[in-house]
Amino acid sequence: MRVVTPGQAARHTGSKYLGVLVAAKMARHLNELRRGELMEDPTVSGAEPREKLTTVALEQVRAGTTEHRLVKRRRPDSL
Repeated sequence: MRVVTPGQAARHTGSKYLGVLVAAKMARHLNELRRGELMEDPTVSGAEPREKLTTVALEQVRAGTTEHRLVKRRRPDSL
């Protein structure tokens, strides 16, 4: 089992917090892709041991293979 710390993820994102948020969003995306694979092809076995999606996502953020961008939120005018 690999261990990826938030500090390692911060190298490509600028902060630990942002690194973890990017990895969490990536893990959700990977989960949707995997769910789609199982829906399309029921013969795909889910019994084989796989790396946890959060570990895969953190590893990708640590390696710098994911792209992310910050989008500034607009505040509602009615406040």
